[in-house]
Amino acid sequence: MLQPSDSQKSQSSSNQSFAPPRAVAVPVEQATIGRSLVVKGEISGSESLYIDGKVEGTVTLTDSRVTIGRNGSVAANISAREVVILGKVHGNIQVTDRLDIRSEGSLTGDVVTQRISVEDGAILKGSVQVRAVEHKNGQAQAKPASAPAATEQPKAAAAVAGV
Repeated sequence: MLQPSDSQKSQSSSNQSFAPPRAVAVPVEQATIGRSLVVKGEISGSESLYIDGKVEGTVTLTDSRVTIGRNGSVAANISAREVVILGKVHGNIQVTDRLDIRSEGSLTGDVVTQRISVEDGAILKGSVQVRAVEHKNGQAQAKPASAPAATEQPKAAAAVAGV
């Protein structure tokens, strides 16, 4: 039986000790409203928020993400960079980037956003206004997309709302 020489043993063990350290991801700050909590009033701040309880009032997190969990129930107007709905929301939503309504989620209210995703099975009742992004001197600015006449209800919103 062949045994590695002492020089081969020291080489293999030294290779293992010089392995580069693994990159560690920086945790994203996110506040959580737990399942048994009820919040009434105004919520504002600069970190992401996960709502799995009940919220009534207003939620203003303009540079962050708001996620309504499966157990979450929100009766509030929401203003955020991004909103993900897995629970129930009653109120208007204004989003500067993206609204995502998952298959278990429901939204009753009006939406203003740049991008929207509604999965099969999700419920959306209300109007949807999608704004295009206008690039000017390196800055992105939201501008309203062309809309139908005021007397005509948008067909896509009507179909989604089940009218």
